Amino acid sequence: MKKKLLAMALVTAMSLSLVACGGGSDSGSGSAEGSGESAGGAESTGVSITIFNTKSEIQDQFVEMAEEYSAATGVDVEIYYSSDTVAAHLATRYSANDPYTISMVDAKDVYSLGAEHAIDLSDEEWVANTDYAISVDGKVMGFPVCIEARGVMYNATAIEAITGEEFKPENYDTLDAFQGLLDQLVAGGMEAPTGIMKEDWSMGAHYLAQVYEEQSDVEAFVTSLHEGSADLANNEKWNSLMDTFDVLMKYNYAAGSPVAAEREVSEQKLAEGEIAFMFGGNWDWSMINAYDYSEKMGMMPVPQNTSDGSNKKLVGGGSKYFIIDSSENTSAEQQQAAKDFLNWLVFDEAGNKFLTEDCALVPAYSNINADALDPLSISVKAYADGGNLIGNYDYLPDDHYSKNGASFQKYLAGQVDRAGLASEIESYWSSTTPVEH
Repeated sequence: MKKKLLAMALVTAMSLSLVACGGGSDSGSGSAEGSGESAGGAESTGVSITIFNTKSEIQDQFVEMAEEYSAATGVDVEIYYSSDTVAAHLATRYSANDPYTISMVDAKDVYSLGAEHAIDLSDEEWVANTDYAISVDGKVMGFPVCIEARGVMYNATAIEAITGEEFKPENYDTLDAFQGLLDQLVAGGMEAPTGIMKEDWSMGAHYLAQVYEEQSDVEAFVTSLHEGSADLANNEKWNSLMDTFDVLMKYNYAAGSPVAAEREVSEQKLAEGEIAFMFGGNWDWSMINAYDYSEKMGMMPVPQNTSDGSNKKLVGGGSKYFIIDSSENTSAEQQQAAKDFLNWLVFDEAGNKFLTEDCALVPAYSNINADALDPLSISVKAYADGGNLIGNYDYLPDDHYSKNGASFQKYLAGQVDRAGLASEIESYWSSTTPVEH
């Protein structure tokens, strides 16, 4: 087994709440500060910027990048990380008149914070190179950091070793076909072919959210949840996705104690072929690549017995956005240095490499070469390029994943049935204030 990377040690030490979406506790920072001549040679500009990162799995890469960027440009860069809810953490910084120069936020935060706290980026050159920028009041304010998507991760090597034939995920997009394959794997000696991440963010923010995102009218459905008029237990999408979840539970390697399963163990089992399938996203590669992984891995849509085509698409889109602070606490020189950093990411070869190779992120920009992407991200890019992504719903309340994730954990542990889970989710929504957008 390959030794874990330094970045993995950092991730394990931190709370991993909501890896793809932000989420839970203290701040940490890594700095690349200096005076006079920066390490590596560039004359110091006297300008310092701070960058707030909310993707725990790439914090180590950000810190290393900051040191190299400072050495090359003379701009002092300090990186911060927090697993707190993004909105709550930034509210504390704003109230203390100590905002970050650049903040990585979720899409809904761009909408809620942009008008008051972000500068207009409409005239920036990179805007023409992406379809994922976010505008507020007609002004581009959100710089898309990457594209991310979720679905079922697979290890084709492990599957083919048993079936003796090439694994084609499109052949298993229905639940019936998928379960037939699982039975074949069990018969061939793979005792338990699936894994389930028990984390509240995985089940509450990712799997459950797909129930909303696959509705024919997402806004109307969420409104009905808020109003208490939704009948989740009899909703077609709810039952379709829960049927699949039940199958994943049935073949789960940790079925005897599912809530005790450690994410790292599940990721390793998938990477090394002890299991064949697990729901997740391309961000999981940051953990999978620490093990003796198969090169023949990828992502496929969640199998469902449905006729609306949703079983042929991943769910995803622009994920994580940078905004630049607009307050008087951030000088014009700092704002320009922040713009320069964003342009570096999009147009400089070193910036491109940082995104696609160091951080294993799917670029949201048409000019960035993505040949070096990992297997999961290659799958995501293929679905994105083909127009086969179901869009994220960007307006979930901040406590949605923790509250409903806890309910989902009860279901996973057999402490509540499907109807009871639906009732708990409906109760949550009917007592929650809608997110303004």
